[in-house]
Amino acid sequence: MRRRLLAAAAVAVVAVPAVAGPVPATADRAHPSVVSADPVNWTPHVLDGTVWALALVGDTVVVGGAFNKVADSSRRQTYERKNIFAFGLHDGAIRTFAPEVDGAVYSLAAGPDHSVYMGGAFKRVNGADQRGMTRVSLRDSSRYTSFGARVNWGDVRALVSRGDRLYAGGTFSAVNGVRRAGLVRLNGATGSVDQSFDAQLAGPGLKRTRVEHFDVSPDGSRLIAIGAFLRSGNADRTQIALFDVGGSGADLTGWYTDAFKPTCMKGFDTYLRQVKFSPDGSYIVVAATGRASSAQKLCDSASRFEVRGSGRHNPTWVQRTGGDSLYAVAITGPAVYLGGHQRWFDNPYGTDGNGPGPGAVSRPGIGAVSPNTGKALEWNPTRSRGVGVRAFLVTANGLLVGSDTDQLGREYHGRIGMFPLR
Repeated sequence: MRRRLLAAAAVAVVAVPAVAGPVPATADRAHPSVVSADPVNWTPHVLDGTVWALALVGDTVVVGGAFNKVADSSRRQTYERKNIFAFGLHDGAIRTFAPEVDGAVYSLAAGPDHSVYMGGAFKRVNGADQRGMTRVSLRDSSRYTSFGARVNWGDVRALVSRGDRLYAGGTFSAVNGVRRAGLVRLNGATGSVDQSFDAQLAGPGLKRTRVEHFDVSPDGSRLIAIGAFLRSGNADRTQIALFDVGGSGADLTGWYTDAFKPTCMKGFDTYLRQVKFSPDGSYIVVAATGRASSAQKLCDSASRFEVRGSGRHNPTWVQRTGGDSLYAVAITGPAVYLGGHQRWFDNPYGTDGNGPGPGAVSRPGIGAVSPNTGKALEWNPTRSRGVGVRAFLVTANGLLVGSDTDQLGREYHGRIGMFPLR
């Protein structure tokens, strides 16, 4: 029997506690050690589809994605939950929280007064028109009518809240009728567009400009964006750009890299999938897909870049899978956790279809690497690979994982699992 941190989750659905307070930080937390490879037994299960996003609001974990049914940890009780639900961080008890959205939820961010911001491909929320973004209460699932943000088309793929500011990235070209290509900053209360913030992203020759993902540094002063773009204003910035957002605007920094200029497999307008700041804000790690065609390119890899200083930056290290995609990254200090549908780490000489190369180590679907060297750590819980991990959530007591499969740490865990600190 796998160890339990607490008693088994209660079967009954419970309401969200009425806890108000400031918006918690969304940057990954520092951990004192690598998490256990033995997942807890009390997390609930998503029974179909994919988990795309995770957020923590107080002691409530909010889960977004494209799914229809969830079950308690025992799998004795099943509940209708379309694309969004919530459960207790410490016991896994499924909350009554169940807003109605008519499309996938790709991104989440904690809001004030026990609320959550949601982004995705939906067009209606609780029966009201509101495309791409909304704010809802965890107490009663009601939509905040005072928050009026909506995109013109496309979706919202990433959200970060910082104080009274909300950042959003995706495939849109306008928010509330204001032109913003893929990245916008909003008033967190009203959803109004911050007119002074415009990253001026553009992708000449690309089908569309989009921000695939972004992160804000722990101190709120910098924003790193990745996606299908080639320029910011008049400056060359291929797939990745770093901004100073500590002031009123979006000021492009002098930091840049040419590491992502080489193309991967034909058809990828961007092969970057997720980026995160380290807990101290000194470096970033980028997870990428792209179908590796050369060990000299950063396709199907994770790479660390220092973000201090100006000018051209090369990666500090590169972790190569040998042809399998990485989609998610989390950084805790002792470890950089990576998720995708990879089979191996430390595999620069392997190729997709021809097996691992010399020195490769098996890390199916999930693994961890040293933040200093990028080499694989011993941590190897395994997971059924599927398409891949889509979301990590670092909490004070562990690491939550959201994906599209139901085996994690050699146990059944329907699309959600949590690795506790040792």
